[in-house]
Amino acid sequence: MADKKRIDPVTGVETVGHEWDGIEELNNPMPRWWLWTFYICIVWAVVYTVFYPAWPMLDRATAGVLGWSSRGQLEKELAVADAKLEPIRRALSQTPIEQLPQNPKLMQAAVDGGRSAFKVYCVQCHGAGAAGSKGYPNLNDDDWLWGGDLATIHQTLQHGIRSPGDDATRMSLMPAFGRDGILNSTEIQDLASYVRVISRQEKPSASARRGAALFQANCAVCHGADGKGMREFGAPNLTDAIWLYGGDRDTIRQTISQSRSGVMPAWAARLNPVTVKQLAAYVHSLGGGE
Repeated sequence: MADKKRIDPVTGVETVGHEWDGIEELNNPMPRWWLWTFYICIVWAVVYTVFYPAWPMLDRATAGVLGWSSRGQLEKELAVADAKLEPIRRALSQTPIEQLPQNPKLMQAAVDGGRSAFKVYCVQCHGAGAAGSKGYPNLNDDDWLWGGDLATIHQTLQHGIRSPGDDATRMSLMPAFGRDGILNSTEIQDLASYVRVISRQEKPSASARRGAALFQANCAVCHGADGKGMREFGAPNLTDAIWLYGGDRDTIRQTISQSRSGVMPAWAARLNPVTVKQLAAYVHSLGGGE
């Protein structure tokens, strides 16, 4: 390779000996500014590894003489943010849930905090927009099984729905009329016909008329004689167009036959009281709160 080096007659610079298709590379020295930048980067890297975490080991990295870490910095920033929020939390803790609307600024702070908590704990079931899905109620409408005022929503959040281990949990039990042998398949079809008539999905029929008598004998005690539900039992209104599991004939028949028993956790055992209160304020603010 050294034998191929020569002086370029145009520039007077020695070539490096490489040639490709008649093209040669000149052995120009690197710019001095570039060399100094390179050396400074080396020095900076050495200093960085001394002062900051740098070299990976089996279960950690070298800590650096400053003891800095991104985790530690985050904890400091969170502590500062937490200190700013502490007065609001204290005020929320001392204010009964029913009195929150009397303090608009505190109510808005509760709603804002609840919105953040909802994204962490509630969207898995109720969805990002709180519109729910099959078996999970829409929190934006005004159809409430147990009630939609602030105090009632707060109690539901605290103790959950059929939540194991909480003696104050919301508890309702619809019989499985088919599975338990209370009604036969024909009677269940008649009952489904009646429910679809009072919900204005079908026209009256002989099947629905037979179902009306079955409804009064078996269902009115919880859903009411008019089928509009009773909140003290968590029994839904069967006359509107809002259905938790679906209002088509097959789904209604399955609900009557097998029953439903959805579960919501008792959040008082999982979250601090202020966060539960914030969630109640946020859910109430979604548009369906009473």
